[in-house]
Amino acid sequence: MAAWVRGIKEGGALVGGEDVTGLKDTVAMASSVPSIRTLSKLAVGGAQVLLGGGQVVLGGTLQSCANPQLSCHNTTVVENLCCFNAPGGQLLQTQFWDTAPATGPDDSWTLHGLWPDRCDGTYDANCDSSRAYTNISSIISSFGKSDLLSYMSTYWKDYKGDDNTFWSHEWAKHGTCISTLEPTCYTDHKATEEVVDYFQKAVDLFKSLPSYEWLAAAGITPSTSKTYTTAEIQAALAANRPGVSVTLGCKSGVFNEIWYHYDVRGSLQTGEFVPADPDGTKSSCPATGIKYVPKNGGSAPPSPTTTGSTPTGTATPGTPFSGKGFLNVNTGGAKKGCIISAGTCGGRERSVERGEGGEWEHAG
Repeated sequence: MAAWVRGIKEGGALVGGEDVTGLKDTVAMASSVPSIRTLSKLAVGGAQVLLGGGQVVLGGTLQSCANPQLSCHNTTVVENLCCFNAPGGQLLQTQFWDTAPATGPDDSWTLHGLWPDRCDGTYDANCDSSRAYTNISSIISSFGKSDLLSYMSTYWKDYKGDDNTFWSHEWAKHGTCISTLEPTCYTDHKATEEVVDYFQKAVDLFKSLPSYEWLAAAGITPSTSKTYTTAEIQAALAANRPGVSVTLGCKSGVFNEIWYHYDVRGSLQTGEFVPADPDGTKSSCPATGIKYVPKNGGSAPPSPTTTGSTPTGTATPGTPFSGKGFLNVNTGGAKKGCIISAGTCGGRERSVERGEGGEWEHAG
């Protein structure tokens, strides 16, 4: 079990006396491994150790973390998973560029989610059914975060118009798998406050990643006639995040997703997000001939109406899946397995696209 209580560095390592070199080749599905809460308790001998002090977040107080380690870079076992994100050690802030139908402002990408990946590129999903809340907007409102809810209503959009269901999906699938958001990581915990912390951090990161503006500054703007290269897009984004690349998503050569990768020193709530290279080869865009089409039906792209704090995007619905990836199989609301197509069940090789019935099975 010790192998599960840390972010595993790609290539393997000895963890607690166990050789986990081959672990990166094992798909860890949430239905077949212990929950984050169970792992946390196992890691510290059955009890959470509250360190006292800490920073106030909403109604509760977080543990203080002395000398927190950077996720996916630790060289020793980290037992306190309230101060270290594991097993999902790499956090992805993901964005959409939706055009059919268009979502969000014409001059901004939209928010997709905040996802915890294992350090080898696999990931867990739907880790705590007891916290799979469906009333996200009500939860956010109950903590007086009307500004957060208003921002999400503009920049975190569902292509079917059901934003609350989309938000609920993102929280249940990804938020419940982030170890530092466990209720036991708070003293004086107020029910559901970790939900608000999740969405607040996702929005804060999104505001710091104005994709439309960064691309436009390099001459990369939506067009019905121009095309771009992967190298041009990566260079435009790397100018603002030196030394690291991003994951680019395309469907049939049409640019529609960006995933920004981070390792985290400390907790999601108060830790330092350190830009990182992707945890595996995931981009699905061609090297050349990438189309970046306008949201507004083909007229000249608008001038930016915001400065670095306004981005937006969601994925193109209704397009048949092609390429490498996997489709999760859901029966009666429960995950029953997946259909593999030249990929791994559980590895996020590319965005698959939202499935039918309100499920978002594009690995997001």
